[in-house]
Amino acid sequence: MEAEIVLKIYAHAHPLKLIDLQVKYEDEEDEEGDDDPITKKEGFGGARCWRCGEEIHMYHRYYYTCSSSCHDFSLHKFCVEIMSRYGKLEELFDKYYQNHLSIEEVGKNTIYHPCHPHLLMCLIPKPILCECSACGKKHKGIFYQCTFCGDFTIHSECAFLPEKLFIQERTDGAFHHTHPLNISYSFPFIDQQAKHNPKCRVCGRDFLDFKKADLWIYKCDKCMYYAHLDCATSRREPFMSIFLSPGAGRTKKNYEDVDHPGLLHLPFLDETYSLPKHYLFFQQSSIDHHHHKVDEYLKHMSHEHPLVLIDVDQTQSKSNTQTSSSLLLLKCHDPMKKTQLLCNGCLKPIMSTMPFYKCPQQSCNDFALHEWCTRLPQEIENHPDHPRHNLYLICSNILGFFFDVFNCAICNLPCNGFAYCCFKCGYYVDVTCGFIPKEITHKSHPNHLLSILQLKGDKYDIQCHMCLMGFYKGELSFHCNMCNIYIHPECALLLSETIRHKYDKHPMNLSYLPIENHKSEYFCEICEEDLNPHQSFYHCKDCAQSVHTACASSILQCETETYSLSCWRNSIHFFLNIKFGGIHKIHSHPHSLSFAQGTVLDGQCSICGHRLQYEMIFKCHECKFAIHFNCCKHLRQI
Repeated sequence: MEAEIVLKIYAHAHPLKLIDLQVKYEDEEDEEGDDDPITKKEGFGGARCWRCGEEIHMYHRYYYTCSSSCHDFSLHKFCVEIMSRYGKLEELFDKYYQNHLSIEEVGKNTIYHPCHPHLLMCLIPKPILCECSACGKKHKGIFYQCTFCGDFTIHSECAFLPEKLFIQERTDGAFHHTHPLNISYSFPFIDQQAKHNPKCRVCGRDFLDFKKADLWIYKCDKCMYYAHLDCATSRREPFMSIFLSPGAGRTKKNYEDVDHPGLLHLPFLDETYSLPKHYLFFQQSSIDHHHHKVDEYLKHMSHEHPLVLIDVDQTQSKSNTQTSSSLLLLKCHDPMKKTQLLCNGCLKPIMSTMPFYKCPQQSCNDFALHEWCTRLPQEIENHPDHPRHNLYLICSNILGFFFDVFNCAICNLPCNGFAYCCFKCGYYVDVTCGFIPKEITHKSHPNHLLSILQLKGDKYDIQCHMCLMGFYKGELSFHCNMCNIYIHPECALLLSETIRHKYDKHPMNLSYLPIENHKSEYFCEICEEDLNPHQSFYHCKDCAQSVHTACASSILQCETETYSLSCWRNSIHFFLNIKFGGIHKIHSHPHSLSFAQGTVLDGQCSICGHRLQYEMIFKCHECKFAIHFNCCKHLRQI
């Protein structure tokens, strides 16, 4: 035993006991089979080594002390090892230190660190340029090196970083977190995958970019908050360089409101808001301040029957009980009651709190239009994605498209609502993308102006700031020039700030980062599958429930299993712009077919034999006949 040898050298009367000052970390000495029993100790008050005279610190980790009443007799474990192996200290210095370093100097330049099982020594007491095994960066300064491993070297600044820190104190409030961050001496790939491959909350870069998984980080596992060492401690030069790449810190407003009249601030408050509504109301308020006159009956070019105005405010001011009774029987869009009514123009929900027109004929599949969708402009000039030609409004019988279903050239979603098109180029967009603004702001990246940008080349190396998915050649994106952040138009325009869910009495809010103090693992309440909290998602803090943004619009169909896999880029429900329920007839079947989204109960297509679930289909309610939308389109062409 090392302690017995020391006792022989110094003729100490009492046994020595080995103390471990870093009780929170795994005891590496036990693994190495040390014969001396180890005592864990917290609240260390400090002592001096009897041999070298230097103070014993926490970073020395182990030391020997008298087990009896000799409280002033303590020794660094390092000093004990030297004496036990070489006897007289002068013999060690003669062999290894030609410059005759004193034992005091050796003690100062030696530490036990919880990140590594072996003794670390400062072999070169002068500043050198070397790569640090802790942060992975090259530093110039004093380094500690493992004398056994040879390739483990840490910079002195990294070696003595605090175990806990508040990031707001280290970054002058530019970044903030409720809890102190704990230092971690590794972030293995398997742990990163389990946490959905998080990004550094300061610089926005992946930890997977690390060449090694044993580099240190600061983290709060409870809140999934992770940061690189130099990001969390502001050790970059200069500090403001942390803003050169996308991060989640405090940003300063980089535009003046007076220079951007009518600037659109996203996301929209809830599902009742839309881009056409915003455009028409802003245009109306800027042109005239008189109340817009609304006709009680309307003959619109999109429908064969006259439409009746439904307006709660006007109806309640009248004493016409027959009209009021008709209004009560009307099924407006209400997720809490699992009823759905979509506008045939913009495909957005129609609520009882807004004026709209509806066809009174029951055979017309609840044909309805927002009041403002009846006033859409017939022509759009200088569209950001198609500035060469004007775009014209088409309300029905879209040329060349079966059942009026076309794919929007901007959001790439199928749509059977109104369209703006260029006949010369065969260019079609839905009415929301028809009004796409040239600049916006968004809460996912607050205070900075986002401008529309058409991507040149294949941009597979960039990700959407909200859904973390990539871009394709020629796509439009909202872009922050200052931070080089990109957002898909559909993520910015189609995801509202709040949604309602029948199984949660509170509104669910759009979140862009993991929730602080979240009590459990993340999963979607709709599809019951895993949820990545680093992507945008809906969450209720009161009930600790979360929903995929792609599943949010499927709340009304959640009992018929129509949600899974029906998403675009994991963020938008693929059939968000489709209004199901129309009737179609084919010669090969005697009954009328209903336009619907396929479920597991619909089985296989009666024509091609492939699965119908998650697809647009036509199905018969009188028998089990059901076919794919594309199979039906092919029959029509034969």
